[in-house]
Amino acid sequence: MLGLAADVTVTEDAQALVDGTLARFGRLDILVNNAGIGIHCRPEEMTMEQWDLNVSVNLRSVFHLSKFAYDALRDGGGKIINIGSMYSIFGAGEVPAYAASKGGVVQLTKSLAVAWAQEDIQVNAILPGWINTGLGAQGRREMKGLDERVLARTPAARWGEPGDLAGTAVFLASKASGFVTGVSIPVDGGYSVS
Repeated sequence: MLGLAADVTVTEDAQALVDGTLARFGRLDILVNNAGIGIHCRPEEMTMEQWDLNVSVNLRSVFHLSKFAYDALRDGGGKIINIGSMYSIFGAGEVPAYAASKGGVVQLTKSLAVAWAQEDIQVNAILPGWINTGLGAQGRREMKGLDERVLARTPAARWGEPGDLAGTAVFLASKASGFVTGVSIPVDGGYSVS
């Protein structure tokens, strides 16, 4: 096991994460791009600093780490799993930078999948719905009535748990998904189809 601390918005830190992993293990098979923040703020109230921070953490970091992992992943065929959001499907008046950056993650996923498919690198995304994480709890605190709206629209009639994402992640990380690339899979209890 290896733990490395980094600011994924900083190019040198992102490179150091990949380099440190390769130095310790000698190879890289799977990259999961999971950094994310959400600033709850209407577009007319959002500062450019808030916008830039959201985009940097949620989208730029995905590009950084994928680019730096490319050589190692192509050596043995590899997997990149990007964590997007169901907000890449919907507009979001309360979190415009978050939604835009996660929409960018979906498009970047497709672009990397096309660019690297012939090198046996599969690039896919998971689009979590409303999940009981720190970000979900922040949303419930900052967005009045969110819990009731989520439960009313979600056919599964509950918030997801982090473990609900595990099966999709394992599939995308395994050889079972060797001919699956460029897709974004909602894991949202049916929220996006209701």
